[in-house]
Amino acid sequence: MNEDIELNSHFVYIVDDDRDVRRSLSFMLGASDIRSHPFGSGEDFLDALPDLQPGCILLDLRMPQMDGFHVMAELGSREIDWPIIVMTGHGEVPVAVRAMKLGAIDFIEKPFSEEALLGCFARAFELLDAREASGRKRRVARDRVGQLTARETDVLRGLLAGESNKQLAARLGISLRTVEMHRGNMMDRLQVASLAEALTLALEAGLEAAPAAKE
Repeated sequence: MNEDIELNSHFVYIVDDDRDVRRSLSFMLGASDIRSHPFGSGEDFLDALPDLQPGCILLDLRMPQMDGFHVMAELGSREIDWPIIVMTGHGEVPVAVRAMKLGAIDFIEKPFSEEALLGCFARAFELLDAREASGRKRRVARDRVGQLTARETDVLRGLLAGESNKQLAARLGISLRTVEMHRGNMMDRLQVASLAEALTLALEAGLEAAPAAKE
C-alpha cells in the first residue's frame, strides 16, 4: 500500500518523560515498520537535534523541567518546521488547541489506538515531504541568488519592484547598456531562460524588492 511505503521511509521522534509510554509507542510504531527514536525529556531531544535527520515529532505536553510548549518554542526559534503531533490527557482539548496555534499540526488524546496514531502520521509524513521539498527549493534559490554580484543583485531587486531597464539605469546611475549587460549576466548566473523564472527564484530565495522611488 502506498501509505505504508511513505510511513516506512521516515523517522518519528517520541518525546515523553514516561518510560512506559515511550516503550509502548516505540513498540506500536515498530509493529508498523515505522522507525522511532525515544527521548525522555525535551532537553535530551533538543540536545540531539543537530544530529537528527528530518522527521515527525510525537510530543507530550506535560513534562517536568521543560514542557512541550517550551520545546515547540525552541524548535520555532531554531526554524525547525518538522510536523509535531502533541499528546494530551483526556479532556485537554483547550491545551491541544493552544499547541496547534503554536505550530502543532494535530493532537491525539491518551489513551489512543494504533489506528488513530497511524492516521495522524499519514498526514504528518505527507506534510514533512512537502516541507522538505519546499526547503530544498529555497536552499537552491538562495545558493543561486547568492552567486550574483552586488550590481546584479541590485538589478534583480529592481526587477522585483517592477522597474524597467530605463528606470533601473536612472536609479543606479548607470547607462542603459550597462543595465542590459548586468541583466544578461544575472540571467546566466541564475541559470534561467526568462524574467518570470528569475523573479520566481528571487521570491523563493526571500530576496526583497528595491524600495519604491520617491516621487
